[in-house]
Amino acid sequence: MTKLFTNIKELIQIRDASIQKVSGKEMGVLPTLKNAFLLIEDGFIKDFGLMREIPTCTSGETIDCAGKMILPTWCDSHTHIVFAGNREQEFVDRINGLSYEEIANNGGGILNSAKKLQATSEGDLYAQSAKRLEEVIALGTGAIEIKSGYGLTLDAELKMLRVIKKLKENYSIPIKATFLGAHAIPSEFKNNTEGYINLIIEEMLPKIAAENLAEFVDTFCEVGYFSVDDTDRILTAAKKYNLIAKVHANQFNSIGGIAVSTKHKALSVDHLEVLTDEDLTHLKASETMPVALPSCSFFLGIPYTPARKIIDANLPLALATDYNPGSTPSGNMNFVIATACIKMKMTPEEAINAATINGAFAMNVSNEVGSITKGKLANFIITKEIPSYGFIPYSFGSNLIDEVYIKGNIF
Repeated sequence: MTKLFTNIKELIQIRDASIQKVSGKEMGVLPTLKNAFLLIEDGFIKDFGLMREIPTCTSGETIDCAGKMILPTWCDSHTHIVFAGNREQEFVDRINGLSYEEIANNGGGILNSAKKLQATSEGDLYAQSAKRLEEVIALGTGAIEIKSGYGLTLDAELKMLRVIKKLKENYSIPIKATFLGAHAIPSEFKNNTEGYINLIIEEMLPKIAAENLAEFVDTFCEVGYFSVDDTDRILTAAKKYNLIAKVHANQFNSIGGIAVSTKHKALSVDHLEVLTDEDLTHLKASETMPVALPSCSFFLGIPYTPARKIIDANLPLALATDYNPGSTPSGNMNFVIATACIKMKMTPEEAINAATINGAFAMNVSNEVGSITKGKLANFIITKEIPSYGFIPYSFGSNLIDEVYIKGNIF
């Protein structure tokens, strides 16, 4: 089945297949074609070009996109969308003056989510998560990474990962699963971090590997959570099961999380609200993708990842939502892009690159999505009639998406 999209005002993020990420000044370059066509066949991108070069199609459907733009769907490389219930009371508590750390110390935070998830059936958890997934796809997300980490027991972590596996089976966008057992110390291990790490290494990792439930492993390397040595132990153990590292680091403190991440050749290191020159040195000597989560900074009122410092150091940068019940209850990548431009001083070109091609790299789906490239999945956004792609972050409160196509079909 072929579909030909014609009179596209601007076809955005056109790339050769050999380009899998962009860094430094290259992030400010966004290749496009004006007055273009896009041909898709059997769910894949077959061809694209200028309207004057349009091929003759004797079969299939033709869609006129006059006044509209097409760009690849967003690649959200950091989410926690499999969770139970919500934490709206903690939102009110923060308004009333409690800090994120104080809420966590009072039994809130991740432990609150874990308690709710442990009491939720797998079927109910799947239903809640599927609803969120459908919501973010409608907002333009065409590839997503989902972490465990709200279970914190063997059974509950497996439950989360099985839900992610079921989402993979039932939805046609690329979905990557990350095991984040090292998200917080469970209350029953409050004075025995070593015991919990042993549980992760000796029981959780072998079981997850046996059921093939995850591709990545993650740890929250932060003061009050998991130390650099803890992270090193967990990532070392995970290598035996061919799990690729993705690490939460530098959200509140720079304690060496980036150094240990790059030592283990982490695919990405995420948060980076606090970033030292030494951290940058480690990143520059690696292939690890820095990932910023501006919605988290917005919601918690903490500093934003220093995007200009990262890009000016000739490094790449990806953007993701961090969609979770406690610190970022939103999976709207359009808001992420706008916030990156408004608060992190990224240009629209940099933000779109960060949310597409670099986001795809940050979850190992560069060969499937992230750009308008022949042979990639036909996962793309058709905008409403807008004057320029800069209007997407500028008009941050408006829904500028007309249609979302996943594997060549309207979602």
